[in-house]
Amino acid sequence: MTNIYDKANELSSAIRDSKEVTDITAAMQLIEADPESKRMLDDFRARQIEVQQRMMSGDMPNPEEMEQMEKLFEVLNLNLNIRRLFDAEQRLSTIIEDINKIITDSLSHLYGGPEQ
Repeated sequence: MTNIYDKANELSSAIRDSKEVTDITAAMQLIEADPESKRMLDDFRARQIEVQQRMMSGDMPNPEEMEQMEKLFEVLNLNLNIRRLFDAEQRLSTIIEDINKIITDSLSHLYGGPEQ
């Protein structure tokens, strides 16, 4: 019988060894070596977290604030290393979403969904 935790650890290793994680690590090393890029990214992440926390508490940002965040994101994307980081993070996020869907779909029959 397969141990589910062993499979989870195998999946964890596969994710950790993926090209996406390698690309994130490489981009972060380049960003860390450039103080201006690091400052820009850190400022953006701090603002992003603040907006997300406010949204979770029901305080929706106004359209001007969201437009300002989008413009800041566009400016950051002009920095090649930050764009590489964002692209790799998006690819990793897609993988994690796909894995979550595979797991969720495999259990849908328990809640009246079609069997997989």
